[in-house]
Amino acid sequence: MRGEQMANPGDRPPARPLDPIDRDILRMLRADGRASIRSVAERVHVSRANAYARINRLIDDGVIRGFSARVDQERAGQGASAYITLKIVQNSWRTVREQLRQLPGAAHIALVSGDFDVLLLVHTEDNRSLRELVLTRIQAIPEVLSTRTLLVFEETDLDSEL
Repeated sequence: MRGEQMANPGDRPPARPLDPIDRDILRMLRADGRASIRSVAERVHVSRANAYARINRLIDDGVIRGFSARVDQERAGQGASAYITLKIVQNSWRTVREQLRQLPGAAHIALVSGDFDVLLLVHTEDNRSLRELVLTRIQAIPEVLSTRTLLVFEETDLDSEL
């Protein structure tokens, strides 16, 4: 069937390469998601209309997934953080992911390869809350075969280079 395009998963447009201006815009917005279009345009040396169009394209293409605040978990009352590794029943990822999403304090969930299947980042009020989360909520999920908890002593957000 010549001329027809294959359906794109998730109905998203195909990924386009980012040029240096796009990368500069992304770096700026990662550092300050509240930056005005005017300040973005001035810093990357394009017109406001061009900056606005580029940001909208990055959003439409799914490069920018949203804007959020970077939170200091400890100052927000979440004094204990941990990465929890999980081994799960084969082919149960979608079911487990939906149950993990419901957990209080779940911050990041990833399906990974290696010695375990899932990596989960959680933030809780204290170690007692963390213990309760792991022992009564996560280990109670039928598809979870085993867990290992890695306490986070200190963390630093990195501004990745694009």
